Parts: sequence; C-alpha cells; structure tokens
Amino acid sequence: MPVSLSSKRFDLQGEVAVVIGGTGGLGGAMAEGLAQAGAKVAILGRNKERGETRAEKILKAGGYAVFISADALDLKSLEHAEQKVDKELGSTTILVNAAGGNQPAATVTSENPVATLSLVAWKENFDLNLVGGALLPCQIFGVGMLKRKKGSIINIASVAAHIPLSKVVAYSAAKAAVISLSQFLSREWAPHGVRVNTITPGFFPADQNKKLLFKEDGTPTDRAKSILGHTSMARFGEPEELVGAAVFLASSMASGFVTGIDLRVDGGFLSQTI
Repeated sequence: MPVSLSSKRFDLQGEVAVVIGGTGGLGGAMAEGLAQAGAKVAILGRNKERGETRAEKILKAGGYAVFISADALDLKSLEHAEQKVDKELGSTTILVNAAGGNQPAATVTSENPVATLSLVAWKENFDLNLVGGALLPCQIFGVGMLKRKKGSIINIASVAAHIPLSKVVAYSAAKAAVISLSQFLSREWAPHGVRVNTITPGFFPADQNKKLLFKEDGTPTDRAKSILGHTSMARFGEPEELVGAAVFLASSMASGFVTGIDLRVDGGFLSQTI
C-alpha cells in the first residue's frame, strides 16, 4: 500500500505534550512547534516569567499551552505537575525532557583538571542532565503512558555525548548516559506502546553558552570559531530547526516504528573530520 506523506502524519491533534525545560530557548521552540502541530502543551520549569511568556505566545498564535511550575529534580514537584497536567489538559502522551546544562564548577581547565575535579560539581552535572533531565520525568510521566499503552518520550542529548568535548567532561559523560538510559527504556517499554528516542542538537547559541561563543562586541570567540570550523554547514543552529525532529518523533503516524534512535540535528558536526 502506498505511503501517504500528507500533513496528517504530523498532526498532533488530541495529543497532550509535556515539555520540561520549555522555559528555555530550545525547549521553548519545541513547545511552540508541538503546539503548532495541534498538541495541547504543558510547559514545565522553574522560571515562571519565562514559562508564562512562552505559553502566552503559543496562545496568541492560536495554540493551547499552560505553564506549570515544576522542579525536574524534585519527585513530589513532578508528581504534582503530572496530576495538574492530567486535570487541566488530559493524559500525557508526549514527553520532551529538555532540562539540562553544564555546571560551571565542573568545567575542566589547566587550573581545574579532571584529576582534581570537584565530586560535588560532577554529581550536580549528573543530577541536572541525567536524573532531572531524563530519569525522574520518565519515571513519573512514563507510568501513565505504560498503563495507557501509548506514549512518545524525547530526551535531549548533545553532540558532547558522542565525542567528549574539551572542558565539559562531566556534562559529556552525563549526556552519554542520557542516550544509554533512553535506549534501555526503549527496549523495556516498546512492548507496552511507549517509544523512547533522543535528539542530539549541535551548537545552538543559548543563554548558558553565549559567553563561551561570543565576545561582548558580538564577535565569535576562538571556541566558537573552532566549533564552526568543525561544523559542515559552518553555522550555528536556530532553535526552530529542532521543531521538525521533535514533531516527527512525537507523532505515532510519522514515527510509529521508530524507537531507541538518536536523531542528530547538528549541521554535520559529528560527520566532520580531517
């Protein structure tokens, strides 16, 4: 039977999407994209102002979104948020885990080598990116998906998970663990109708890395020049360029037989070599 490539395959009408970290640039763009595709969206995060601003933007564009305050590292906070989503929007069918980032104290330099790296900073990176960035939300929201035998979970990884980047060893290791956990869950939950995949973004300028990428006058730093020289498309990504990947993985019509994959949106960063 011929495969239809109609827009219906990417129609998320009737779906309820939770985007943890939707208060940030990348998570927020994906939240907007899921709403544009028809999903009701719950934006979860700690920054009320950013969350409500993003939800309001979605509403003005004709979508449906609410902000729910939640801490991805607090089990009770996530449980409360899950109950609130269920009450206000309906049962969660899509979960995007976009919370994460590098803790500066774990940045490796000549003055702070791996051999003397603070164990506290190391654990903070794993808590933020692995525990709060994937494990706890999957546990809390995944239970309902398993019961209903329907769901798509999208965890956000990083190019650093594939090739450890200089300076961010703890972040790289934590994001590699996110991919490993996602693949394990994809195997365990596939028989119960729940798909688990990851998206690996390349370099997207955001609040957390702008100081590393740009000088005060807006010109690129040496690190930024190195990144662009290693990116086949020779530019940084735009947050909106993650939307297609998120909608594809969220849609059971578009990717119903897709689970356990890592979808790279990196401008060719991981394909570049000498």
